[in-house]
Amino acid sequence: MKILVTSLLVAFASTSAHAQLVRTERNISLELASQLASDAMAACAGSGFNVSVAVVDRGGAVRVSQRGDMAGPHTLPAAQQKAFTAASSNATTQAMGERAQAPNGPAYLVHIPGFLLLAGGVPIKVGNELIGAIGVAGAPRGIQDEQCAMTAIEKSRDKLKLAEPHA
Repeated sequence: MKILVTSLLVAFASTSAHAQLVRTERNISLELASQLASDAMAACAGSGFNVSVAVVDRGGAVRVSQRGDMAGPHTLPAAQQKAFTAASSNATTQAMGERAQAPNGPAYLVHIPGFLLLAGGVPIKVGNELIGAIGVAGAPRGIQDEQCAMTAIEKSRDKLKLAEPHA
């Protein structure tokens, strides 16, 4: 009996050690990314803004991008950069921009390739876990871009809650 218990403990410890070598991470689906992009576009269009929207996964890779019919050509790369910045930093791009401009703040952030520290990029989370980010660009002010992104996320709040792990 003592040998059996010892063997089980060793097997459990070995399994636990190996289990930590490979991580399981949640990521945004194409379906949810498409829904969020469409909802953000609709929110901005409802306010009369011609924008582009990009949704990236947790690693910053583009899952969906849309450029509105009347949106300027610069808005699509800006939306992608905002989404990338939000995913990379796990913070809104407005918050990152404010940090970079603060006295003794990390001003070097503006030099990171692909970062855009203008409002309009918002992380997408399930609980506290980052699954992606959305970037919106083209409204007259960045805070309006961010509001469109937040409206889209709020519209999918129930779907995001359903995806939360149950304790």
